[in-house]
Amino acid sequence: MARDRIGDVQAFLVVARERSFKRAAAQLGVSASALSHTIRGLEESLGVRLLTRTTRSVSVTEAGERLMNSVGPRLAEVDAELNAVSDLAEKPKGTIRITTTDYAADTVIWPRLAPLLRSYPDLKVDITVDYGLVDAVAQRYDLGVRSGDQVAKDMIAVRIGPDMRWVIVGSPDYLSTIRMPKKPEDLLALNCISLRFASGGLYAWELKKGKRELQVRVEGQATFNGAYQILNAALSGLGLAFMPEDMAQPHIEAGRLRCVLEDWCPVCPGLYVYFASRRQPSRALSLIVEALRYKAP
Repeated sequence: MARDRIGDVQAFLVVARERSFKRAAAQLGVSASALSHTIRGLEESLGVRLLTRTTRSVSVTEAGERLMNSVGPRLAEVDAELNAVSDLAEKPKGTIRITTTDYAADTVIWPRLAPLLRSYPDLKVDITVDYGLVDAVAQRYDLGVRSGDQVAKDMIAVRIGPDMRWVIVGSPDYLSTIRMPKKPEDLLALNCISLRFASGGLYAWELKKGKRELQVRVEGQATFNGAYQILNAALSGLGLAFMPEDMAQPHIEAGRLRCVLEDWCPVCPGLYVYFASRRQPSRALSLIVEALRYKAP
């Protein structure tokens, strides 16, 4: 592929990832019209349409999806190798893109990376919060952070946190208005605060007592796509919430929240940072992974 076509493909990948010419142009430092002209030229040279454009949206065609999934990861590998070579002579630099959840970003990632960024001013992180099971390689993320049971087997994974206990909590005000649940099925009659995934589906609460496991599809008045909004709703007395214990613990100690069904609250795999096993980590990526690595007390 000629050099100019590689550049065109890189531009296409940014548009496909952002689903917007305006946002992609801002990232690339060009005008939206110039970027549109570049993509149109690439489509003409390939003889296929890569993007479907409307006045309100941009979507990827079947051919565009194939190009993203096949060429995108390879270009990411080339970038990583070039960064690794550059790191041999220079201080760590460049941008590391991370996909994670808001809980992990606030409780683990940012507290550990903030000191690192102060030490290396040429190092940057681009953190995206997403509760979907993102294909980090296809979406050109350098790192992903999810619980251990969500990490694909072909990834290199490094533990960044201990196993987590999850709890069901509600405010004293809300609990005073209901009959306390004695078994998971009782939750179905209560006002429960739900988490919606990026795919549109709702999270079913995964409960466990001994060897017995249940998935309870709760319902309630409020649904959010972020953990801290769920916490705030529980604190306001709207209903019951299901969350990591360390997130709720300060409020439990202060009397703002109380636990229910404690014998059904499970311990789940802790958080891991992961990246593609076939890529050679740059010095920048290695520094970030090491900063995030869990060190047991």
